[in-house]
Amino acid sequence: MQLSLLNAWVFYPVLTGSGPMDILRFMAFWATVLLPVGIAVIALIFRGKTRAQFLKLSLIAGIVYAAALGVIFLILTFVDDGIKTILFVPLLVLTLAVAATALAFALKRSRLTRIVCGCIACAAAVAALVCMGVYYGAQIKNDGYYNSEIASVNQIVLYVGAVALCAAIILGAFLFDKGKKKFDSRSIAYAAVCIAMSFALSYIRIIKLPQGGSVTVASLLPLMIYSYMFGTKKGVFAGFIYGILQALQDPYIIHPAQFILDYPAAFAAIGLAGMFAGVKKLEKAPQVQFALGAVVASAIRYFSHVLSGVFAFSAYAADAGMQPWPYSLAYNSFVFADIAIVIVAGVLVFSSKAFVKQMRKYRAE
Repeated sequence: MQLSLLNAWVFYPVLTGSGPMDILRFMAFWATVLLPVGIAVIALIFRGKTRAQFLKLSLIAGIVYAAALGVIFLILTFVDDGIKTILFVPLLVLTLAVAATALAFALKRSRLTRIVCGCIACAAAVAALVCMGVYYGAQIKNDGYYNSEIASVNQIVLYVGAVALCAAIILGAFLFDKGKKKFDSRSIAYAAVCIAMSFALSYIRIIKLPQGGSVTVASLLPLMIYSYMFGTKKGVFAGFIYGILQALQDPYIIHPAQFILDYPAAFAAIGLAGMFAGVKKLEKAPQVQFALGAVVASAIRYFSHVLSGVFAFSAYAADAGMQPWPYSLAYNSFVFADIAIVIVAGVLVFSSKAFVKQMRKYRAE
């Protein structure tokens, strides 16, 4: 099984195809790796205000680069794979509804605004799930593969697991972030920037697995930093939006509850990465605060993917001659490689006293 999975991996640091997407991925991978190195070298040459100005301009350039890369990749993905109207239009409407709700809360926090926006967002979520249920239900019903004599999609466990995990993530978000500050223009702006940067970096893959999942160049780092800056409640919200974008970017969906587990729930869990940011005993070790939060958040993401693998994709385990649990545990272990890269990058970033000071300033405000 492991050998067959290795043969199916796509290794992006090496140019393996001649199509526009393959060439762009290869170029974007090395550009994304080399640009920070170049910026760091030049920053060491400059001093004082010149260095600060250079770093500020580099940050702006980095955001523009990430946004442009994300848009280009998204367009090429849609051109290559096509868009199923019944599936993607509701997801896009849901994304816009959630974003509009957050913006409305920031501009006018009246009770009426909350009720109206909340109802619109919930209606969009229900509509998206219904459309997904119709589409994917028709795809797998009596298909002879996902539902067969040796494998089946356990819908009841999937729904229960998705609801329970979402409830646990929301509970954790409030448990580790007891502040009462709501979304404001600054937190919304930073959320948009961090989501955009993570989304763009998610296209810079080192390895892509055959049934979904990939190892990227620290694509989740901006979301984790956002959680550290603004708290786990806002972090979970940003991760939720990012998860929906991931479903639009590279969908591998056969069931509505499996969609929740593999996308919104799995990446909303990343928003818990800032859970140790306020621990006083670790105040002198921000790298440890970040690393511990990243490990816990990724462990929850891993569990979400494993549940999906066991109860939705048992057919793949049968093909490999394995039981669903061992297969899913092994297949989804790519999460550990992905988070290892994020932790290394994050520890380096949080080793900067100026950076940590700025992060804690936002938390205090």
